[in-house]
Amino acid sequence: MMQIGCIFASKHNIMARQSISFTKPNDEWLKTQVNNAEYTSKSELVNDLIRQARKQQIQVDFIRSKLDKSERSGFSSDTKEQILKQSKLLLNDQI
Repeated sequence: MMQIGCIFASKHNIMARQSISFTKPNDEWLKTQVNNAEYTSKSELVNDLIRQARKQQIQVDFIRSKLDKSERSGFSSDTKEQILKQSKLLLNDQI
């Protein structure tokens, strides 16, 4: 495993230093992303991955709550196309 020190930003732009261990394949992947100029540092990449995971978790929680609510409410008269369209709008913050 490879260890790197990462600095994470909070809401107040205060960075918290962390020490993280990566397996060799994960470390190589991180290095490749930085070498390909996708990111300027491993810390930037790790922060971006965390932001993506947090956004994904919000979407999963939203879908789960909608599924729970719908299971409790019974059947819908909407077509599957209408339901899909409304779901996409909700996920994209357009409703």
